Amino acid sequence: MGKQEASVKKDKKDIGSMFDSIAWRYDFLNHLLSFGIDRKWRKRAVDKITGKYKNPKIIDVATGTGDLAIEAVNAEPLKITGIDISEKMLELGRQKIKARDLENIIEFIKCDSENICFEDNSFDVAMVAFGVRNFADPSKGISEMKRVLRTGGVAVILEFSKPDGFLFKHVYNFYFGNLLPFFGSLFSKHNKAYKYLNESVMNFADNEKFMQMMKKAGLTEIKQDRLTRGIVTIYTGVKK
Repeated sequence: MGKQEASVKKDKKDIGSMFDSIAWRYDFLNHLLSFGIDRKWRKRAVDKITGKYKNPKIIDVATGTGDLAIEAVNAEPLKITGIDISEKMLELGRQKIKARDLENIIEFIKCDSENICFEDNSFDVAMVAFGVRNFADPSKGISEMKRVLRTGGVAVILEFSKPDGFLFKHVYNFYFGNLLPFFGSLFSKHNKAYKYLNESVMNFADNEKFMQMMKKAGLTEIKQDRLTRGIVTIYTGVKK
C-alpha cells in the first residue's frame, strides 16, 4: 500500500469526504458488487439478536445509508439509532426510513463512531456492518461500542474477512483486487474509493486477530460465524 492510500485510510475527514462523494451510488453498488448477497449477510447479523431481547434499544454504528438499521427493525426494537460521520449518507438513510414509514423507530445522527455521543450503558445492542475497518483506531471504536452497552448487552460486528479454500481465495482476490475497483470507479465516478475498499479489507485483521481485538476492548463470550466461505464474518461479544 502506498503512503497516500495509507494516510487516506487513517484520516477521518478524508474517509467522511470519500463516503459523501459516493453516497449517491452506495446502495446500488453494494447490491451489484456483492450480487445481492449483502442483504442476506445483514439478515444473518440481525438474526443474532432477534428474540433474545424484548424491545431492545439498538445503536447502529457507521450506519451509512441505514441498511442494517432497517433490517434490525425485524428484532422488534424500542428504538434504533444510526450514527455516521458522512452527512450525505445519513441524508439518504433518512429518505429511506421516511419512504418505509420507520421514522418513529429509526433515527440517524451525525456522530463519530470512535467517540460515540451517548452516555455509558445506553443500549442493549451495538451493531456495525462493514464499518470497523474504516475506523482510524478500530480498537477504540470497539471499546466505544462496549462502553455504550448495558451489562449483558451484545456487540454484533459484520465485517469482510479473507475466504477459505485455495481456488476460491484466488478467484476472490482477483475479483476484489481488479474487477470490484474497476466497476466501482466506473459507476461511482470515484477512482480511489473502491481501490481503498480492497486495500482496507486485505490489510485488516480477521478471525482470531479480530477476536483478540474484541477481547482487549473488554467484550466476553466472543464468537464468530463465517459466511459465504469466509468472505464475511459475524462476530459477537457480550458486555459483562
